[in-house]
Amino acid sequence: MPLTLLVIWELLAIYINNPVILPRVEDVLKILLHPTVDLLGTGSLVSNALISIKRVLSGFIIASLLAVPLGILMGYFTVINALFDTVIELFRPIPPLAWVPLSLAWFGIGEVSMVFIIFIGAFFPILINTISGVKGVPKPLIEAALTLGAKKRDILVKVVIPASSPSILTGLRVGIGIAWMCVVAAEMLPGSNSGLGYLITYAYSLSRMDIVIAAMIVIGLIGLILDRGLRYIEKKYFFWRIAMK
Repeated sequence: MPLTLLVIWELLAIYINNPVILPRVEDVLKILLHPTVDLLGTGSLVSNALISIKRVLSGFIIASLLAVPLGILMGYFTVINALFDTVIELFRPIPPLAWVPLSLAWFGIGEVSMVFIIFIGAFFPILINTISGVKGVPKPLIEAALTLGAKKRDILVKVVIPASSPSILTGLRVGIGIAWMCVVAAEMLPGSNSGLGYLITYAYSLSRMDIVIAAMIVIGLIGLILDRGLRYIEKKYFFWRIAMK
């Protein structure tokens, strides 16, 4: 399939014969095969990718540290769920890009605004999957623990959290994917001068579509690697869940 796509791409590029619309495959490959070469004075593919990765991980980790504990508490304690549910459902449908004006007003132009947009994108899918995982723990498991004399805290730590871990991991996978989508938009904000998103915007302004496509491919590859890493963890530590499907 990838080879077929490359052939179709090359044939279309030859037919169109306009690199501003669709560059040749070899032009993009030249950039990908020399990832440390400076591009348009903005840095190399590698340096911009590392900056984007740093931003994504910063927003994603902050989102995970807040969303997972809150999701566990909301899923397990009815009172806490009632307290936060309306607020969560009010803000959840708002697209991350809608937060851009407020982000710039609150944090100004710079790294914090970009990380905040990434945080918003990752937070809600992680939270919702965590709540769903906790609420989806089979009742017989909890009842069995109660019968054996377990306290509510022990049930939470030793039954609910382990049983809901696969769903939490799914939320993390979705969250990291959305975080990568958000970083491109965040790096297009005013004041940004680095990262793959900025490189795409700047290259587009100069009609360098070969660089635009190369940066897009790098974003896709990094996202694939991160997702495969989380899938590996799922297969290694939650093989029982896969076997039950």
